[in-house]
Amino acid sequence: MPGTLFLVATPIGNLGDMSFRGVEILKTADLIACEDTRHTRKLLNHFGISNKLVSYHEHNEAERSAEFAALLTEGTNIALVSDAGTPGINDPGYKVTLAALECGANVVPIPGPAAFVSAAIISGLPTDSLYFGGFLPSKKGDRRRRLEEVISVPGTLIFYEAPHRVGASLADCHEVLGDRQAAVAREITKLHEEVVRGPLSELKKHFSAANSRGEFVLVIDRVKNGDVGPKQAGSSLTGRIAELENEGLEHKAALKKAAKEFGISRSEAYREWQSQKERG
Repeated sequence: MPGTLFLVATPIGNLGDMSFRGVEILKTADLIACEDTRHTRKLLNHFGISNKLVSYHEHNEAERSAEFAALLTEGTNIALVSDAGTPGINDPGYKVTLAALECGANVVPIPGPAAFVSAAIISGLPTDSLYFGGFLPSKKGDRRRRLEEVISVPGTLIFYEAPHRVGASLADCHEVLGDRQAAVAREITKLHEEVVRGPLSELKKHFSAANSRGEFVLVIDRVKNGDVGPKQAGSSLTGRIAELENEGLEHKAALKKAAKEFGISRSEAYREWQSQKERG
């Protein structure tokens, strides 16, 4: 009989959040696959577990998935953990899960913490429909385009963000999505846990300092009537430039401002403006 792949959720901060079932699976599995063996060893030591550890991360995911599939076929039981939270949720796990299913192995979830779920339920925003988008792109232009894609999603938006980008990302969220209600959760379940709630216009100011620390989750309310940011106001670059000119800006200044709002260079904006004009 094929073995079983257990996807074991681990604490995102407080070790007391580890489930009894999760501990039992880690104790009895033939092999534990983890992102960082040193990090996971600390968790295992806390619970008196000494099973064999094998690394499984984004750089060896394809190779390890094939190896684990072969072991599962032979009847080996494997427990997969990430550094924190639930495997496969913005962490490695998808490829080995797919490989396990393809070889006929059982795949069993061992539920537990996920930072985006914890952030959602304490945000004060609706939780009946959630959209989790993982990490926002690091580049400004890519980030704004990503936000534009989710403007009309009829659910609460949730993103992870790095501390050195949280201020810039909140500013982009305000520009693209409008001044929606939001919450920024930091260091959930840890000593310095913090949740700041309010409109995006205030949150972007609060987190504008470059010395923000910790792991951040952005939770943003769904689209409502009146949620219009500059990016939405102009359905195209040409439309936005025309709108700014109607507000009194000269063409060059309008082009420069629109380029900044759309997250592209001035030269790229000029080429796009020319192209849109030629298309009529």
